[in-house]
Amino acid sequence: MFLPLRDENASGRFPFVNVLLILANLAVFVYQLTLTPRVEKAFVLANAMIPAHIPSALAGHGSLESALLPLFTSMFLHAGFAHILGNMLFLWIFGDNVEARFGHLGYLLFYFVCGIGAGLTHILFNLNSHLPAVGASGAISGVLGAYILLFPRAHVLVFMPGVGMMRVAAGVVLGLWFVMQLLSGGMSIGGPGEGVAFFAHIGGFVAGMALIGWFKRPDVPFFSPAGNGRWDREQWRR
Repeated sequence: MFLPLRDENASGRFPFVNVLLILANLAVFVYQLTLTPRVEKAFVLANAMIPAHIPSALAGHGSLESALLPLFTSMFLHAGFAHILGNMLFLWIFGDNVEARFGHLGYLLFYFVCGIGAGLTHILFNLNSHLPAVGASGAISGVLGAYILLFPRAHVLVFMPGVGMMRVAAGVVLGLWFVMQLLSGGMSIGGPGEGVAFFAHIGGFVAGMALIGWFKRPDVPFFSPAGNGRWDREQWRR
């Protein structure tokens, strides 16, 4: 198990959208903290993604709109401090560089498309589940999927228990993270699960990799010329 702390990969642009997404997630979480347990439960259930609501709505039991809207609203809900802090740490580390490549508006659209794709993947593998799924991790997984292709050689500082700090290539860090999601997702099939939407992570990551060509700004290269993952616009103009 490892914990990424930062990447050594200057984006060269201020990540307005990434910062706004982090602030929005934190604001909703703070709002959750102000609610009484009963009201918070009602708020979460109304906005969380519940897979079984989709086939139920398609069968005519309930509104399809109210069943699908949580694909969006659930991205801003979190189940506790560890949940939101872990998600926001990953978004802070890896989101700025992807935003620089996609542009502000493109990155915002990319983030939500990946989040919805992640949610649909989770639903596909849990059609009969009534457990509410919340969190930004599906959308953030899409950011990780884009990052691993755009900056595979960027250095990431990680902490490993028993080892300490290490500088590891992003391709290795994120590749291992994805393998862990695949293994955990496979083991969760047919079982009660651990309350972690592994297939949302998998779906978001794959969506992020697949959508790069649709969202990357045309004036920047696909791969960075620098071994550490930085890109230099002037270098590519010469």
